[in-house]
Amino acid sequence: MNTSMQHVLCIDDEADILEVAQLSLETVGGLQVTCLTSGQAAIEQAEQIMPDLILLDVMMPIMNGPATLKALRDIPALDHIPIVFMTARVQPAEVQEYMSMGAAGVTPKPFDPMKLASEINGIWERCHVK
Repeated sequence: MNTSMQHVLCIDDEADILEVAQLSLETVGGLQVTCLTSGQAAIEQAEQIMPDLILLDVMMPIMNGPATLKALRDIPALDHIPIVFMTARVQPAEVQEYMSMGAAGVTPKPFDPMKLASEINGIWERCHVK
């Protein structure tokens, strides 16, 4: 397991969100970013991509974020990878529900492109404190 985060997989059905997240994480955070547009694509490709962290939209058509998280957790090679939900639904009860599903953290949408990398890095660091 990497001690520093280098590669993030972003999953969102909205191309503009993916574009801003990728630009933010690459330019501000210096990270490698792979983008996918659906939960199904993530299930099919994440094991080959092997990111350090997955940034996952909650509300997507066909397969939403929670269903995608569950399916990714069923892939043994991916079960250690932190998954962070991106969502506009960040009331305390909602965040608690996401965390109880196994999310490593929650970042609000819309996000600040200048702060996204530091938010994700903070979650990464909390996941790797022994």
